[in-house]
Amino acid sequence: MTINKELQALKEYSCSDRCVLSVYLNTNPGDPQQLNGGWKIHLKSGLKRLGEYLEGSDENEKKAFNKIKKKIINELEDNQQEMRKGVVIFASAADDLWSVHYVQVPVKTSFYWENHPVIEQLEYMYKAYPEAGIIMPSFGEVRILDTAMGFVRDDLTFKYDPVSEVWGEMKKMDAQGRRPVADSKSAVLDPKYKVNKNSFFKGMSTTLEQLKKKRGWREFHVAGEAEMANAFSESIRDTPASCIYKNLNNSKAHDVIHQIFEK
Repeated sequence: MTINKELQALKEYSCSDRCVLSVYLNTNPGDPQQLNGGWKIHLKSGLKRLGEYLEGSDENEKKAFNKIKKKIINELEDNQQEMRKGVVIFASAADDLWSVHYVQVPVKTSFYWENHPVIEQLEYMYKAYPEAGIIMPSFGEVRILDTAMGFVRDDLTFKYDPVSEVWGEMKKMDAQGRRPVADSKSAVLDPKYKVNKNSFFKGMSTTLEQLKKKRGWREFHVAGEAEMANAFSESIRDTPASCIYKNLNNSKAHDVIHQIFEK
């Protein structure tokens, strides 16, 4: 399910009494307040305050809250290695709502106990970091990052075959665990391809459309040397949300994200 569809489902979820715990937790290791597992302190104190607020509530509500609280604590303790900049969780006492997102975007720590998921901060995050493709064309190779909420869901590489004259997806890693890159000595460097850059990239247009539909992209960005970025942008049907003249093809995924979204 795409994040956009999940947001719609969260908007429609409600219960007659308070039964939904919404947790936004800053776990950014680069934040001085998060040194030595600071998020654990903020989690404990936030849940404690909610528990104290519920002291005057009936036993069923307190029991429901404690059940969810324990489940969330276990989730975070068991998945500490998955943590990035933040965590967003929505959970219900009825066990029919359990939504967890480990995100690579800034999160403001907050806790809510309501009869519906409190999604305003998630909506704001999604608006800033929607499902998006980052396209990095170079001569003979097109690298594509599938991203959402600042996190890379997939890292794909397509290479042009000068014999069959089609683009094909490459395996993700070579025998040494490295991401394959275009071979500068390949026959693809035939001068005729440089002369016809636009038609050269047209073969990727259908692949891009398929990826947009399958991955639920709200937008896509193009990054590459000016000549390649412009040629690729002109060869496809839709206009990219941005076009950056910088070769990031061999950069680490999180560095690419920073260049595209956080500048």
